[in-house]
Amino acid sequence: MDYGRSLLTGIVLSSFIAFAALRRNALSQSGVIGAVILGTLIFGLGGWVWGALLVTFFVLSSLLSRYRSSAKRELSEKFAKGSRRDFGQVLANGGVGALLAIAQPFLGHPALFFAFLGTMATVNADTWATELGVLDPRPPRLITTGSAVEPGTSGGVSRLGLLATVAGGAAIGLVGWALWGLAAGQTGDGWSGRPVLAGFTLLVASVLGGLAGSLVDSLLGATIQAIYYSEGRAKETERAVDADGNPNRLVRGWRWLTNDWVNFLSSAVGAVVGAVAYVLMNLVAL
Repeated sequence: MDYGRSLLTGIVLSSFIAFAALRRNALSQSGVIGAVILGTLIFGLGGWVWGALLVTFFVLSSLLSRYRSSAKRELSEKFAKGSRRDFGQVLANGGVGALLAIAQPFLGHPALFFAFLGTMATVNADTWATELGVLDPRPPRLITTGSAVEPGTSGGVSRLGLLATVAGGAAIGLVGWALWGLAAGQTGDGWSGRPVLAGFTLLVASVLGGLAGSLVDSLLGATIQAIYYSEGRAKETERAVDADGNPNRLVRGWRWLTNDWVNFLSSAVGAVVGAVAYVLMNLVAL
């Protein structure tokens, strides 16, 4: 693989996509920088299948953030940031994937692809859970205690949110399966002659990775993520500072553990689960 040419192609493609997203208000200016950096690494070092999965996540999550946006507008005040992703959000969602892409030329092991699938499944599943779960007419339950909480509360899970989590992970798995077929067996290990086994393993890795990562995200949100209280709005929020510039009071969690860090850590869990699923399925297939 000519990595110099691939990186150049990655710069061109990621720049085109990032600036298109900027025009559609899906990215901030700092988010464009982050998207170009991560996109270049993932496209250039991981390959076009990796890059296509990254684009799939970005397109699907951007579309969902606009679905019934008026119904979710009031809840957005609870979240640390809005629908326009900045540099931190881009890094939180794609940072683990970029690290895996950097490792790919040196290790070249098929498990890296499944780890990447797991991390993309996690960020996609978590986005689907957030964007659709808050629309559940029934109140969410805190993952640690099961007590009812307000929609949008960190650590809250709902039936619709869990269904969206599984669907979000499966969506990445299905796209990965289709791309795997077009790439004539990206996963390696001689699976190109066993498409059903490969497809099933891709789905298992993505669904389990997405579900595990999303649940870890909720667990961290309910326990040690930094949560603040806004005196002006009389409600809890992930924001350290309100939009009007007034600082909020930390009520629980570790101050450094922002929502971006929670997303990054949960995506790493999804990557581990995706790689483990690959290893276990290989053992079963022997």
